[in-house]
Amino acid sequence: MDTGIDAVLERATFNSDGLLPAIIQQWDSREVLMLGYMDREALRRTLTEGRVTFWSRSRQEYWRKGDTSGNRQYVKSAAFDCDADTLLVTVDQVGAACHTGAHACFDVDPLAATVGDRDD
Repeated sequence: MDTGIDAVLERATFNSDGLLPAIIQQWDSREVLMLGYMDREALRRTLTEGRVTFWSRSRQEYWRKGDTSGNRQYVKSAAFDCDADTLLVTVDQVGAACHTGAHACFDVDPLAATVGDRDD
């Protein structure tokens, strides 16, 4: 394994289940598409293969986005947050990002929220 990748994997802070939340964002529009989870191996695959791989908590298996649906995610960049316990992956999304068929997972259930103002 590449030592550069080893160093990145060592920096990652996985939760008690061995998972890291991964926010997926469209690279050009900056739209937030979805949230998935990666374990160490899914993170390694994502950073070395150019396609996003997740760990499915429900199926207990790896899944590479788009292998069955055709709605692929091509990695453009990746970055940890300041604590290295969350990953942001910018992608070129082909087709819908959400398993429901919606363009983005956050399109399906908008909530009514009071809008804040800086002057409050």
